[in-house]
Amino acid sequence: MIVIQAKDYDEMSLKAYEAMKKVLTEKPDAVLGLATGSTPVGLYKLMIEDYKRGLVSYKRMTSINLDEYVGLPVTHPESYRSFMNRNLFDHIDIDIANTHVPDGLAEDLEKSAAAYTAFAAAHPIDVQILGIGANGHIGFNEPGTPFDSHTHVVELKEGTRRDNARFFDNDINKVPTHAVTLGLKDIMNAKFIILLASGSGKADAVKKMIKGTVDESCPASVLQTHPNVLVVADEAAAYYLN
Repeated sequence: MIVIQAKDYDEMSLKAYEAMKKVLTEKPDAVLGLATGSTPVGLYKLMIEDYKRGLVSYKRMTSINLDEYVGLPVTHPESYRSFMNRNLFDHIDIDIANTHVPDGLAEDLEKSAAAYTAFAAAHPIDVQILGIGANGHIGFNEPGTPFDSHTHVVELKEGTRRDNARFFDNDINKVPTHAVTLGLKDIMNAKFIILLASGSGKADAVKKMIKGTVDESCPASVLQTHPNVLVVADEAAAYYLN
């Protein structure tokens, strides 16, 4: 695990993009594992800027998103499909048919989750972008999730819903109670993982992820066992590493 400490959010985004750009330019048919939330938005802006400069094309690439809320219409502005369209897909030349987000509206969520696992296994992820939750979750794999888990439906912890309430008019009652997420085993199958962390609220989780024991109480700690992980944290998120 390589750890880069950036001075602020913008430098964090830039350092992450510099690491990701090698994949984008060297493998035109790359499979990208993508994340949502405020943390990767700066990275996505840099991806869009280079596309507009003609420095990279996404025409042959495939994307696989980590997760999606259960029961939230895809047209809802806070669905992760809407988020990805708004913050990345609508601004680059990727074929929308090659962009994949878990189906949170499937009649049979378990069957849909199994199909998503199979798709990810058949399309190995070249570079996986991750954020980290204040409780150490990656994707929506909450504390206690088995390290050998595959795509599954998860009941979101109250703390996670409280953290995400800022996207729902600061009303926790509007935040869905469940989500579909790639499992930790699926995430660990990625060839290269870039985890971004920003803000003091992530500092304790970053410390446990990097310096703590590998334990399911901190799902992100499993990344210690992956051979190719880059963590990019701003000063606030890296506070307890110094």
